[in-house]
Amino acid sequence: MRSLQLQTALTDYLTDASELLSAELAAGAEIPFELEQHRTGGHRGGPALYCYRPLTEEFLAARRPALEALGSHGEVERLLGAFDGLDRYLIAVGADLARLPRAARVRMAIGSLLGEVFAEQSDFELRAERVDGALGRLEGAALASSSEVMLVATLQGVTITSPELALTTGLTIAHPGALGGLPPGAIEAGEDADEHLVVVLAVEEDDPRVALEQGREVLRDLLRALRLFGDGRVTFGALAWGRIGAGQWTAMPLGTGGRPHGMLVVTAEQEDELRAFCNLVSRRAPAGNELAWALNRFELGCERESGLEALSDNLLALRALLEPEGPSTGLLAGRLAALCATPERRLELTERTIQAIALERSVIAGTPGTHSGSGAIAEELAENLRALLRDVICGHLAPDLAGLADELLLADAQAPAPPGPEAAGPSVEELLGDPREAREILDLFI
Repeated sequence: MRSLQLQTALTDYLTDASELLSAELAAGAEIPFELEQHRTGGHRGGPALYCYRPLTEEFLAARRPALEALGSHGEVERLLGAFDGLDRYLIAVGADLARLPRAARVRMAIGSLLGEVFAEQSDFELRAERVDGALGRLEGAALASSSEVMLVATLQGVTITSPELALTTGLTIAHPGALGGLPPGAIEAGEDADEHLVVVLAVEEDDPRVALEQGREVLRDLLRALRLFGDGRVTFGALAWGRIGAGQWTAMPLGTGGRPHGMLVVTAEQEDELRAFCNLVSRRAPAGNELAWALNRFELGCERESGLEALSDNLLALRALLEPEGPSTGLLAGRLAALCATPERRLELTERTIQAIALERSVIAGTPGTHSGSGAIAEELAENLRALLRDVICGHLAPDLAGLADELLLADAQAPAPPGPEAAGPSVEELLGDPREAREILDLFI
């Protein structure tokens, strides 16, 4: 997949480098030359001809600090660091990657591009054919191998302020206009074409069927992480597109649904946080227990057409986490308030949760309109569930949420009540201990 952002950044950097190096020559710097001897006549006895070959690479190496200090260098370094084809490109130009850290590989790639663009020139004028050739070779390194499966899906309910965001090797979310070579359907995704993102995933696997299943699992993990990360109801489009190697794009159903609601905005400052969170969710998502079941119900709720339709899913998830004794105990509302509200607001949240339970009965009966603010009640319940799931997965809360809530409620019940405005100070008897001893001491002063 071709990154237009990387292409633009490299072109800007090469232009800045050309201006810097040309200024060096104008100031009197000289490119070293090597004298090469060539025989004519096709045999050893022919006359020798000599030519001068500019040692451009030495000139560039001596000015590496100045080239790395250019304002456009940092963006190129950042984008190349996330470039999937970096290692393939370096191997193609003969670099030895053994034990080289990623940062050193990025610097090596930048040096290789500069050397290719200005090789054996006695000046540093940019020549379009050389720039196009160097960038083409770099882009070629990112092209899928014959065993690579590429998946592209559309993403709604979330936006990023950067043109593209590489989450991990092989996985990128981006605005459609930031990437070249996308399938047409991913660019023109219905009426919301200007508001959706694309997810691009590359999976290296000999068996395409295994690669496809791995890709679907990665996309499911990503969607789960985005739904837990913020309060937007994020969803994939109904169709994804896949191809093997450099073959044709093929449309395929993705198996998710629902309508986006709200908008999760990921700023440039939040990108590292999102990367870490996605990695955490993929590693620590529960399986085979009440928490896993509740997480699945939460995700089903995210795919409903509205918050009211998701209300039963979210209540079922909360009952599994907070009311294992059964709904007849009536403990859900109080436990949820203990975990999600400050002490002074627990009564308010308890009442709101009781309203949500009553609202569910009205939704089942087909009369949700009789409850004022029903949409806000349903959304608040969903947000509280999301917060609990996220905190447990991140390790901020213990998985036994019901037990934790009971401990908090018991601690509050045992805490002494704060003194009221009319509470008197301690009596003399309380200060001195036994009342009879206090009276004897007082008699001495009378």
